[in-house]
Amino acid sequence: MKATSTRVIASAVTALALVAASCGGSDDVADEPVAEAPAETDAAAVEPTDEPAAETAEPMKIGLVAPSAVNDVAWTQAMFDSLNRVAEGRDIEIAVTDGTFVVEDAAAAIRGYAEDGFDLVIAHGTQYGGPLQEIATDFPDVSFMLGTSSDFFGIDNIFAYSVDAGEAGYVNGVVAAQLTESNNIGVVGPVPAGDAKLYIDGFVVGVAAQNPDVKVNVNYIDSFSDVLLASEAAKALVGAGADVLTGSAQMVVGATGVAVEEGVPWLGSQSNQTGLGEDVVVGSFVYHWEQLLNDVLDKIQAGTLGGEALSISVADGGLELEFNDAFPLDAAIKASAEATVAGISDGTIEVPVSE
Repeated sequence: MKATSTRVIASAVTALALVAASCGGSDDVADEPVAEAPAETDAAAVEPTDEPAAETAEPMKIGLVAPSAVNDVAWTQAMFDSLNRVAEGRDIEIAVTDGTFVVEDAAAAIRGYAEDGFDLVIAHGTQYGGPLQEIATDFPDVSFMLGTSSDFFGIDNIFAYSVDAGEAGYVNGVVAAQLTESNNIGVVGPVPAGDAKLYIDGFVVGVAAQNPDVKVNVNYIDSFSDVLLASEAAKALVGAGADVLTGSAQMVVGATGVAVEEGVPWLGSQSNQTGLGEDVVVGSFVYHWEQLLNDVLDKIQAGTLGGEALSISVADGGLELEFNDAFPLDAAIKASAEATVAGISDGTIEVPVSE
């Protein structure tokens, strides 16, 4: 059975109203006499009005369907955390179906949210693109998001969304090339596709730009979810001389475990992975989807349900390098990372795009 969880978040406005109600008045106000209501109301004194009663706007309902758990410290958690941040400033409700590695299970969840009248359904996995095409056509009044993808299939109620993950990989590669003492770095990859491949390709280019003498060994395990296989791949890379590791996707929990055991620095991506090993995680390039999500919600409210491809990048703040303050990173290396981020943002550093 697939793992499923649901979480509903009230808007910040609603939360503030509840806090205000719970605070009540001061003791002085409580002691003041309460004026009595008049015994009768003169109907003639009440002027009729043609204005309709004010309607209370209902929160926008968002359904998230994702392949891994919301606490995977990677792909799904990055989106889940971003939705929670968006909820701090908008009147939205969020429901989540996670752990849907099986595409048929994901399709059923996506269709279920559409049938329940959700305003936006996020298919957080490019593998969901096949069934989404049919589902979106069946529910033209519901907006859908598909990522990572740049293809919305010409359907006007699908937003495709992607991430320039190669930029994050490039910066992490620049850092890794300065950390290695053996000139040997290991990368644990899932399936060579999507943002994972973009990240890894960018990482390799970043290492070469910083120090072309450093060797980067990439091991794709052909799985997004196999933690044990990721662990075995990391052990093999360390055994072959790698003294710095990185990787992308949900299965990196296995690889970071090896990094902790071996005392090997780890460069994180997608979500902040400091908690997986404060002694070894140098920093993490985190996906911040908030601005993109707010843009989509604004478009929906304005009547545009899709038909566009959107993305996040270093320049727009969608990719943010979050250092682990507990890791003793040399100030010069940190400064070079920040300079590289600035260079990518202003266009003076161009990261080649993978084919």
